[in-house]
Amino acid sequence: MISAPDWLFRAAEIVTLFVIACGLIQILFYIVQLLFAALALHRRPAHASTSALWDRFGDIAPSIAIVAPAYNEEVTIIESVEALLALHYPDFEVIVVNDGSKDATLQTLIDHYSMRPVARYHDRALAHQPIRGLYAAPDRPRLFLVDKQNGGKADAMNAGINVARTPLVCVIDADTLLEPDALMRAVRPFIDDPARTVAVGGTIRIANGCRVEGGRVVEARLPRNFFALMQVVEYLRAFLMARLGLSEMQTLLIISGAFGLFRRNSVIDVGGFSADTVGEDMELVVKLHRRMRDLKRPYRIVYIPEPVSWTEAPETAAILGNQRARWQRGSLETFRTHKDMFLNPRYGRIGVIGFGQVWIVDVIGPIVEVAGYLLVPPLWMLGLISFDYLLAFLAVIFTFGVFISVATLILEEVQLRRLPRARDLVILTAVAVLENFGYRQLNNFWRLRGWWQFLRKKQGWGDMVRKGFQRS
Repeated sequence: MISAPDWLFRAAEIVTLFVIACGLIQILFYIVQLLFAALALHRRPAHASTSALWDRFGDIAPSIAIVAPAYNEEVTIIESVEALLALHYPDFEVIVVNDGSKDATLQTLIDHYSMRPVARYHDRALAHQPIRGLYAAPDRPRLFLVDKQNGGKADAMNAGINVARTPLVCVIDADTLLEPDALMRAVRPFIDDPARTVAVGGTIRIANGCRVEGGRVVEARLPRNFFALMQVVEYLRAFLMARLGLSEMQTLLIISGAFGLFRRNSVIDVGGFSADTVGEDMELVVKLHRRMRDLKRPYRIVYIPEPVSWTEAPETAAILGNQRARWQRGSLETFRTHKDMFLNPRYGRIGVIGFGQVWIVDVIGPIVEVAGYLLVPPLWMLGLISFDYLLAFLAVIFTFGVFISVATLILEEVQLRRLPRARDLVILTAVAVLENFGYRQLNNFWRLRGWWQFLRKKQGWGDMVRKGFQRS
């Protein structure tokens, strides 16, 4: 122990207590989400087969336009479009928006589907970069291609929503593989409660390692790549615990841009996706909450776990780090834009619980946790805090982190049972433990990079290199 003035010991204790308190509040949020997620799964309707859903909803299901923005997606675009065209849904069209790709995405689509230029009236309700051409495929009447100048993902989705003519629009990433019955399952809240439902989110799963045929995942496998395997557990926790729990609490602030179903008029009413943020999916949902609460209209924005889509996850530290920094930047940009909703009773549980969670988890979370790694162990080694404080910090970081991840896996296995083999469950349980020792810390440093980019007002998405899905 070093010789130091009393105020230094007191300051060290205050810093450590603040780090531990922030960690405990985050854990409390997660446990509450877990409980509400378990309640939602317990109360959800019995799982119905695709044929049963078709018999019940086939005649009344509203038409849907699937908007798939594509930028440099030549490797996976045909697989993705094939999956979309094979969906089991009564009335839908697929609108692929080529956002000024620099690769052969546009030509690949034109050549593969023998597409021809066409004229089609479309709205101009949402602003976006100029459209250079519209294409249709004579042999694929459900497929439509929009070629436009590059403006980013939000800009491309706005163009697709303008071109759409249906009451509902489904926005996805071009590399997303929807399961055949995903639309039929996702549309259910719009049928059960058409007056109030404005948006529905579904589940995203990792396709790396899975066997893909004709744009479908025909055999779910765990990836062998370390980073992709870690993301399998992260996605399970993010969707099955966080979003399901928040949806049950009616405080869901994000529907992933990789798979979300929206009422088209509601999206247009709030100005569509904002092009000045990389968190456009979260920002859109927040705008919907704001408008509906300002107008004092009853509404629902929900997540349901049954509709599943598959996506290709980054497999290198460089690309994954860029993605996580971008996600962090998007959360901060949304929080800044709508900061007046934070703890504002006018916005009810959205302002207090929803924005409260964003503040503790996304705004100060990575800063406090990294500060804990850098300060608490040295403070203990210098004798400025007792061993009890160090133990409390380690328990907050590691013990509860493992508990939350393993509890989510148990929830998945008990309620959904989407893991095909017992061996997979054992592997993911081991990953749920291991991710807390190294990967979690790396993730927080990436999020700090996102904070730095936010402060420097960095714009743009950066590059995402696609490897392509594994074919049989």
